[in-house]
Amino acid sequence: MRDLRLLPKAHLHTHLESTVRHATIRELGGEPPVQDRPFTSFGEFADQRAGVRALLRDHRHFRRIAEEFCQDEAGQGVRYAEVTFTAAAHGERVGDPEMPLQAVLEGLAAGAERYSIQTRVILDHSRRRPVERLWESLKLATRYPQVIAIGLAGDESYPAAPFAEVLQAAREAGLHLVHHAGETAGPASVREALTAGHAERIGHGIRVLEDPDLVAELRRRRVPLEVCPSSNVLLGLVPSLAEHPLPRLIEAGLTVTVNTDGETSLAAEYQHAREIFGYGDAELANLARASVESSFAPAELKAQISTEIDQWLSK
Repeated sequence: MRDLRLLPKAHLHTHLESTVRHATIRELGGEPPVQDRPFTSFGEFADQRAGVRALLRDHRHFRRIAEEFCQDEAGQGVRYAEVTFTAAAHGERVGDPEMPLQAVLEGLAAGAERYSIQTRVILDHSRRRPVERLWESLKLATRYPQVIAIGLAGDESYPAAPFAEVLQAAREAGLHLVHHAGETAGPASVREALTAGHAERIGHGIRVLEDPDLVAELRRRRVPLEVCPSSNVLLGLVPSLAEHPLPRLIEAGLTVTVNTDGETSLAAEYQHAREIFGYGDAELANLARASVESSFAPAELKAQISTEIDQWLSK
């Protein structure tokens, strides 16, 4: 079996603040998260991650975690990553709207040069937070070309409709739109992400199988799902990896990409697909190709990585 750390991949759904190394958390004065059981609620998960975010206080911290992210991703075979960052919330917290994003972009640029990985940024916004903050995210996004998309995240019981005007403005500004949906809430949240949110990809989307008509629509429109198996188990949304719907999503003819949500390494997720779902190297290569084709990377980079996937498979 081929080394999955060498399989060239794109990573489409990972939150920068969830990828902070445990050693870095300790150096910043925090205690790394220890999770040996599923969370009891989404709130418990959010509170734990908020504790990590609070440790990021100045330019050096944000720059550091971005550069370390590049090193860690490159070590997993990731050639291109679209990393999600909650820039506006950090800006409010530290009293400087621009600094967190500027520092992250500096770190990503340094990491790209050092570790031969290309990255872009998605700015997310919690559905529980005010519409005004999403407008701030949009302003940030339009000022930095490395930001390619914005999207709604957080508790999906909160509707997307109140943000429709901002999302339309983002679309008109040429930004991509990617929303979390169909994870903690059902198929209706995915439909709203497609309509009010103009979603081009769906973050998670594991509950779409509950609505055959929605499955048919997603299949027809070829809207990719950003599936994060280990995270779904950690959140208690799926009992175990063996019971995860990823194989059934693929069997339904949907475009499925494998991602981490920041909770594990991408090579480990591919290893789970090999060991638990029984996927061979050709099937794993197809998952990698789906991640590349579903990305917002330039066409020439997509072609380059696809060629590298073919080379991995031919060895």
